[in-house]
Amino acid sequence: MEWTDEGIVLGVRRHGESSAIVELLTRSHGRHLGMVRGGAGPRMRPLLQPGNSVSAIWRARLDEHLGYYAIEGTQLRAATMFGSPHAVYGVTHLASLVRLLPERDPHEDIYEMLESILDDFGDASGAGVQLVKFELAMLTELGFGLDLSCCAASGVETDLIYVSPKSGGAVSRQAGEPWRDRLLPLPPFLRESDDGSNGWTGQDVEDGFRLTGLFLLRNVLEPRGQGHSDAREGFINAVLRPRAGMAAE
Repeated sequence: MEWTDEGIVLGVRRHGESSAIVELLTRSHGRHLGMVRGGAGPRMRPLLQPGNSVSAIWRARLDEHLGYYAIEGTQLRAATMFGSPHAVYGVTHLASLVRLLPERDPHEDIYEMLESILDDFGDASGAGVQLVKFELAMLTELGFGLDLSCCAASGVETDLIYVSPKSGGAVSRQAGEPWRDRLLPLPPFLRESDDGSNGWTGQDVEDGFRLTGLFLLRNVLEPRGQGHSDAREGFINAVLRPRAGMAAE
């Protein structure tokens, strides 16, 4: 068995004295592990950092075997990203989200979205918005997508500012007014009618993470006996802190 694919490094662990088991999210073969001979050595270690993009050839005698990777770097982001606290937490959290996907099951849209986020991870507030959108996409990919296209109560498609914590459907300002204290805010950057020209606030980003966090925890993590990763909380704090400082000036 042999295939060649693009991949993003999610994690790596040492195996024996010099080898490493590398976990990639590949474009066409999904989340896939393989052993890299010499992967724990000084030449390969910088290449196998989480967040880097690589070209990988996977070989094994049988498809169900762990197999071996031959890997070359194509975009080594880790060296620059890991100078920012939000990037360190963010890459760890992104990897934990991707691990919710079944192994060896292709999810090309998620791959492309992850690659795009990592390419623009330098801006902390922008990274916060993109990670909320990634969590929303993961909910959809896992079968628990939210319907934010129209009001769950009236069917209107405009002035959607709330989300029902029960149904995951959007709710309009008028329909939600009597129950606004029980509804979740829908951040402007998640509204289909908003082009993002008005920007967003730290509260918008916090509201976004509260929204996706509730449905991830209830529908995906708790049924698996899991909770949110510490890296998620670290990332949220890291992206909100600079905006809180600017707002106080």
